[in-house]
Amino acid sequence: MLAVMRYAFFLAAAAASALLAACAHRTTPDITPPQTPAAWQHASSGAGAPSDTQSDARTGADGAQERIPAEWWKQYEQPALNAAVAHALAHSGALANALLKLRTADLRAEAAGAALRPTPSGNVTASVNRPVTGSAQRSTRSYGVSLGASWEIDLWGKLGAQADMATFEREAAVLDGDQAAATLAASVVRQYWQLAAMQERIRVARQSLAHAERTLSLTQAQHAAGAASGLDEAQAAQAVQTQQVALAAQQQQRTEMRHAFAVLLDAAPGHLPAGIAEPDGLPQNAAQLAARAQPGAGVPASLLARRPDLRAAEWRLRGTLANVQAQKLSFYPALSLTGTLGTGSASLLKILSNPVAALGAGLSLPFLNAGEMRRNPQIAQNEHEQAVNTFRQTLLQALADVENALSSTATQRDAVQRQAALAAQARRIDEMTETRYRAGAVPLRDWLTAQESRRQSELAEVDAQLNLLLAQVQLYQALGASAGGLNAPAPAPTPDTQ
Repeated sequence: MLAVMRYAFFLAAAAASALLAACAHRTTPDITPPQTPAAWQHASSGAGAPSDTQSDARTGADGAQERIPAEWWKQYEQPALNAAVAHALAHSGALANALLKLRTADLRAEAAGAALRPTPSGNVTASVNRPVTGSAQRSTRSYGVSLGASWEIDLWGKLGAQADMATFEREAAVLDGDQAAATLAASVVRQYWQLAAMQERIRVARQSLAHAERTLSLTQAQHAAGAASGLDEAQAAQAVQTQQVALAAQQQQRTEMRHAFAVLLDAAPGHLPAGIAEPDGLPQNAAQLAARAQPGAGVPASLLARRPDLRAAEWRLRGTLANVQAQKLSFYPALSLTGTLGTGSASLLKILSNPVAALGAGLSLPFLNAGEMRRNPQIAQNEHEQAVNTFRQTLLQALADVENALSSTATQRDAVQRQAALAAQARRIDEMTETRYRAGAVPLRDWLTAQESRRQSELAEVDAQLNLLLAQVQLYQALGASAGGLNAPAPAPTPDTQ
């Protein structure tokens, strides 16, 4: 009777296994990115279009795929900037953390792969027994040694799916490191240009202060000679004080920017690393440098293969798909094999004289837990569908980032030209108003107004140059520029999770 019950039990388990195996094939949502436009909407304005000398280096054999130079900041021809970025990439704590995360992902992938292989075990025992009552209180000793191995056979691919999940996360961690390096490089370039622009603003403020002081000296001399009123002298003194306050505020902003720049380079505030110099100001040919450094945007469809953050998101999306499979397969019967070889003896010298071998097999039936069998796969499926929606929105936002950066660079390039013309015109008006004031044709207030208009126009010119450079940095980031090697398109993830 007992034999019949055992036979029936194993027959039922085998039937259930066959039924689940027949249902093992599952249909899962495809990872389909949103349809991308054939071309960038704002590329026709000139932003993102490489020059004739750049086209050969930036397009592939078919002319369809752009290549962005990894060390793109070197196109600005600023040795101090190049040194700062190189130092940041070599000493950044953020990159060190990214490396630690990658090592952790490596270890987890290794651990997940180890589950597919037999797990060895060993044991050494020694004991002494002595009765606490009775006439015979003689001690007895025993010694034992055993070696064993256990192995869960991956009949349905559950362990393989779990190993895929760890592998996908490891690939995503690699791309996270690429993204961290790219973000750091862009942050250094951005901070460098902001500090350079602040130096230019201080230069303009000092020139304006010197101009106001000369005006005050002239007005004081005229007042002493009776050619100017006390009101003129007071207005000139007020202009000097206004310029002094503005200069002090800008110098404070520069101090804060210097501290932020030092921290970004992993140095104490106020102490730049050896060999690193802060910028003296914006390059005189900033617009020309920006034009030469303008990247080719390529086609929108290439963005997914280019940006490390999107590629990392795709690997993680595939990880959620593998998790759906792993959760479904986790309720299939699991077959485990065990084997041990051991020996024992009352004498340590005879411990190897009585070896014993044992083999075993176990079959677990997790599908009997109907509640978890229904809930867990559905939870994993919901998480995967959420990840699909998030990935689509992230990709759409990345496309919008590129479009915004392309539009911004075109707008700022035009603004630089206009502000340069306005600044030149303001300087000419200032000079003409000074001549008319000295001739007594206009009051001092008109000249002071012209001086302030000149100062504001020169500051606006500096801001326009800075905005153009920052927009270009943002464009490089949006396009997925890396910080090492040529950021050539990488093949899409291909591991099969079906």
